[in-house]
Amino acid sequence: MKLILIYGSPAVGKLTTANEIAKLTDFKVFHNHLTISAVKPVFEFGTAPFWKLVHNFRVETIAEAARENVNLIYTFCYAKTEDDEHIEEIARVVEENGGEICFVLLVAEKSLIERRVLEESRKKYEKVGSLEGLLKMWEKYELFLPVTNRESLIIDNSNLSAELSAQKIIEHFNLEKAAD
Repeated sequence: MKLILIYGSPAVGKLTTANEIAKLTDFKVFHNHLTISAVKPVFEFGTAPFWKLVHNFRVETIAEAARENVNLIYTFCYAKTEDDEHIEEIARVVEENGGEICFVLLVAEKSLIERRVLEESRKKYEKVGSLEGLLKMWEKYELFLPVTNRESLIIDNSNLSAELSAQKIIEHFNLEKAAD
């Protein structure tokens, strides 16, 4: 099993890139908003029980995928320092179950991200959808640095399509293309 962990700022193109990889390979997409959407009807966003369940849901789903040898793409908005423990737990459950984890940091020019955050497609999963919300996140968290203690492929997709970003990831990590 391989886990491709795509991380970066909101609106940098994590899910769009993940979906392109999935089109070309046997990888399934497990994006961070799936877990948020599952827990939000029961517990208020941001509360301790909310984050506890979201975290457990993510870790257990990825661990089970590793045990069952299901190739997975996990998208995540990584905040340097605050999320290091979560990242290490994800890596641990993948590696303990015989899997391999591949880190990809997507970056883009801030002006481009500011335009992308307003796109209609972001509303489906109740993603950050305002410039004000985006700027607050940028002010509060460091979202543009690589994961601590792990090697990451860094892709600036400011001038790349999601398809080309996906192709770079597939080639870099030698992912097998799906059978036609």
